[in-house]
Amino acid sequence: MTGTDIIKLIISIVVCEAAGGIGAIFTTPAIPTWYAGLKKPTFTPPNSAFMPIWLTLYLLMGIAVFLVWQKGLGQEGVTIAFVIFWAQLILNVLWSVIFFGFKSLFGGMVMILLLWIAILVNIITFFGVSPTAGLLLIPYIIWVSIAANLNVQLWRLNR
Repeated sequence: MTGTDIIKLIISIVVCEAAGGIGAIFTTPAIPTWYAGLKKPTFTPPNSAFMPIWLTLYLLMGIAVFLVWQKGLGQEGVTIAFVIFWAQLILNVLWSVIFFGFKSLFGGMVMILLLWIAILVNIITFFGVSPTAGLLLIPYIIWVSIAANLNVQLWRLNR
């Protein structure tokens, strides 16, 4: 890896983790208050599981987007994959804003559906550029699938 690659890797990971940090600004205050008062399905993970899972997922996202960026933005498919990645990351943050910040279970359901679709498109485009990058996003879509189911069940139980 070149010095430029190392800088790109660091930027990719830091920006992804920062997205998680922005989401946490809206999530953290709502956990012991609003979220604690919701009726939850039996499969709800413990609150302590979310932070390490998300930190890991943002790390994997950072590595994945680096692998795509490393190919060069001028290469076929790279720019579109790069743009789709950043769009889905914005949707990721917006889900936290809508679900926890606005305390909207229904809005969260809509946003997480859009996020899931964006992640799927992101995985497909990443596979076209770097199969490893595409594979690194598989745990992310699995976790968002679980989160989407949780979101739907929270809405169902609390409407």
